[in-house]
Amino acid sequence: MTDQPSGDVAAALEALDADLRVRGSLLVAFSGGCDSAFLLAAAVHALGTDRVAAATAVSPSLPGVELSRASEYAARLGVRHLTPRTDEMARTAYRQNGPDRCFHCKAELLDVLTPLARDHGLAHVATGTNADDAVDPFRPGIRAAAERGALTPLRDAGLTKDDIRHASRTWGLPTWDKPAAACLSSRVAYGLAITPARLARVERAEAELRARLHDEGYDVRDLRVRDLGDRASIEVDAALVAVLAARADLTASVPGFDSVEVDPRGFRSGSMNERIASPVRG
Repeated sequence: MTDQPSGDVAAALEALDADLRVRGSLLVAFSGGCDSAFLLAAAVHALGTDRVAAATAVSPSLPGVELSRASEYAARLGVRHLTPRTDEMARTAYRQNGPDRCFHCKAELLDVLTPLARDHGLAHVATGTNADDAVDPFRPGIRAAAERGALTPLRDAGLTKDDIRHASRTWGLPTWDKPAAACLSSRVAYGLAITPARLARVERAEAELRARLHDEGYDVRDLRVRDLGDRASIEVDAALVAVLAARADLTASVPGFDSVEVDPRGFRSGSMNERIASPVRG
């Protein structure tokens, strides 16, 4: 695609490039998603591959397929891809899975990446937080990263998610239309303990349901299996809600849960926050 960004977006991209250049060197907290992928590409453009590295934290909350995709993308850019292990499970508040779980997850991430950047001679750690993220009042992870000095170049430049997708497509990045891929813990209802077994159950359930839908000829973009304890709630693209609701054979293919329901509202990012006022037991 060759169309150019609007004047406001072009100015924001220039501001991003100028900001990155003065940083000298950078370690990008690279989840593999659209935002951090774009930031990594922008950092390489501004600083070169020798002064940039990507770091993808490896833990039970990261789907295995996301790690392999992140590695492929970093290799495409020619940057070092570091895969440090994080141990958020060692943090009691994270395992307890309260509404501030993301604070403790991001705190663990930055507590690992900050010394890692120093060890590799990189001056700063940056996250893919964008301008839309900053508007959401309930983002404890952003607060944890800010307290630990992480940079947010995309947000500082005023780039929204739509801006980033458009610019990524213009740059020919394969992540321009990648669906959101939050960590596996985001699928677990607040108040239910986070355990490796629980996360593995969610990952397996999503993978098997996605495969079944693909085999049936359905194109799936966004799919979540929400862990509500002994039951699961499936959120899927709006066009597929009626399909799943009418196909008990498909929902029955979701392993590991006593019962499975289809959320009639479809996929919604951050939908677990809607359940904060209604604790789930299990």
